[in-house]
Amino acid sequence: MAATVLLTGGTGFIGEYLTNILLANGFLVSVLSRSSRNNTDHITYYKWNPDEDYIDEEAITSADYVIHLAGEGIVEKRWTAKRKKAILESRVKPIELIYSVLQKKNKSLKAFVSASAVGIYGAETSDEICTENTPPANDFLGTTCQKWEGAVTKIESLGIRTAKIRTGIVLGRNEGFLKKLLPGFKMGFGTILGTGKQFLPWIHIEDLCGIYLKTIQDEELNGPYNATVLDKTTNETLSKTLANLLGYSIWLPKVPAFVLKIVLGEMSIAVLTGKRVSSEKIKGAGFHFQFEDLKTALSNCVS
Repeated sequence: MAATVLLTGGTGFIGEYLTNILLANGFLVSVLSRSSRNNTDHITYYKWNPDEDYIDEEAITSADYVIHLAGEGIVEKRWTAKRKKAILESRVKPIELIYSVLQKKNKSLKAFVSASAVGIYGAETSDEICTENTPPANDFLGTTCQKWEGAVTKIESLGIRTAKIRTGIVLGRNEGFLKKLLPGFKMGFGTILGTGKQFLPWIHIEDLCGIYLKTIQDEELNGPYNATVLDKTTNETLSKTLANLLGYSIWLPKVPAFVLKIVLGEMSIAVLTGKRVSSEKIKGAGFHFQFEDLKTALSNCVS
């Protein structure tokens, strides 16, 4: 009988793409959703509401694997105190809720895989190449990722194999990072943010989902893995490459950092800073990227 993978955040951009990858590889998929949805031949939907500590326990007891993707968008709204709390709790509370059911039902899993982010290395720009052994930062992004990953330790304490996928910006066809960027670029208004020298660790959606698939299939994988391409892509590099693919050269002046700070507040650090991030660990585990060239990846997303 086919194994079942339960997804949190399964109705989002990454979740929907990953669902198709899992189905194509012979898995059954179940999805936790806040709203009622009709089941299909291969996808079963279960209700939950982490804010109210509610989950249909059958979602957990019927699962062989869990992939945790749920979480409020980092750059969707200004970082007020309330928003920061929501960003953190939307990542941690679901793990705690799943842990409580696993413990209560004495249920084991073949693996629990959680999303994380390269933000764990901190919001600053430097030439440092961060590896999974690089110490976490003490800023908002760094501490949020630490607590996010820390919650997974509870699952691990039950004797369940766990993995944490530290993701960079995700490139997909009119989705993810490009969803907000493309409209302006397509109208010829592409520009560079700040100095443009901040690094942008990126990954194509196909490769990201491939990494999730590998963590399910490879019993040797556990702990943190960076899910990014190691190159020297900066905000300026990406902006110029994208504009070129759309048939023009950037003509607008750079958006000064102080303007972004006024418009976005503290959240501006998410677009004004960036480090290089190593992918050697996941490659060493046998994973092969399909997209390691920025122009090829962007072309695939905008063609």
